[in-house]
Amino acid sequence: MDQAKHPVTTLAGRYGHPLHPALVAVPIGAWVASFAFDLATRFVPGSPDLADGARWLIGLGVVGALAAALLGFLDLFAIPTGTRAFRTALAHMAINLAVTGGYAVNFALRDAGPPGAAPLALSAVGLAGLAVGGYLGGELAYRYGVRVADEHTQAQGYHHADKEND
Repeated sequence: MDQAKHPVTTLAGRYGHPLHPALVAVPIGAWVASFAFDLATRFVPGSPDLADGARWLIGLGVVGALAAALLGFLDLFAIPTGTRAFRTALAHMAINLAVTGGYAVNFALRDAGPPGAAPLALSAVGLAGLAVGGYLGGELAYRYGVRVADEHTQAQGYHHADKEND
């Protein structure tokens, strides 16, 4: 269990400060914003900038997701195989890689102008998959404590300052 809390390499972030969770904010934010831009193109006539913005946000999200996936893969090596946490991590990885692939296809399908039904549907399905993958990532961190500081280290943050001076 303690093995899953420590990085296999400092590239994944130092102990207690994994980089993977910090990087996932890039694709999540980019893809949510791209969907909002896509919806706005339906309500704001003659808004090619919104459609272009959505496309580039999708591209940024794909690049960010690949960077996060590389660091997440390093974190996977710290989890003992055959455990529930490892199986959860594999499902988390598979879902998020599928979502990233879907967004890469979505990026390729787009051209100038508002998105058609297929790219819009891909975005909606991608966000649903992202929610499931994110839930599993939360399970890894908050339920199983993967790449989270051990309990002794965490407990240090709950000591009262006035008792430390005693």
